[in-house]
Amino acid sequence: MILVELGIILTVNDYSCQNFSIIYNDTMKPQEFIPKFDLFLASKKLSFEGIIVGATALNLIGTITRETVDCDVLDPIIPEKILLASQEFATLEKIPENTLRESWLNNGPASLMRDLPHGWRARLIEVYRGKCLILHTLGRSDLLKSKLFALCDRGTDLKDCIAMNPSLSEMKDCYSWVCERDTNPDWPDHVSANFKKLAGKLGYEF
Repeated sequence: MILVELGIILTVNDYSCQNFSIIYNDTMKPQEFIPKFDLFLASKKLSFEGIIVGATALNLIGTITRETVDCDVLDPIIPEKILLASQEFATLEKIPENTLRESWLNNGPASLMRDLPHGWRARLIEVYRGKCLILHTLGRSDLLKSKLFALCDRGTDLKDCIAMNPSLSEMKDCYSWVCERDTNPDWPDHVSANFKKLAGKLGYEF
């Protein structure tokens, strides 16, 4: 059986003989490891459908090409069988001095669901459909809000935000929502400074 997905051709025998060619150093290439994980789930007769955010989502929609350390599942809570399969998959990908994190598939951003704008589920888009794995991500406006919040919250997402190339009107649309995510009195000024920095990188004033 052959899977053709995102320009990659793999066979189930790739797993039976553990013939892996990807080299990781605590990072991974979503457009390569997601189809591999799909085949692995098929070999286990397991399936999973979820909503993802973060760098893996941006990779799968073609916004960025950088490697990432994990796949952030927003919803649903990952079933135990899928978690165990993801951990086993990680052990198969390990070679000396290169490691796929055991927790690469996780529910880290699940708390974001309570803050997303109304109607976000209706705006979901499909980013991957394989034999046993289906992944969706947030619509652009919601995904941009989540990335801008991450930029202000942890300060490590500037390049991803630049890659998303938000317009001034999109930035203005996101601003109030991001400002409401923290009750610290200094938060709005912090958000404003980060938005101005991003706008400057994109060539306009905020």
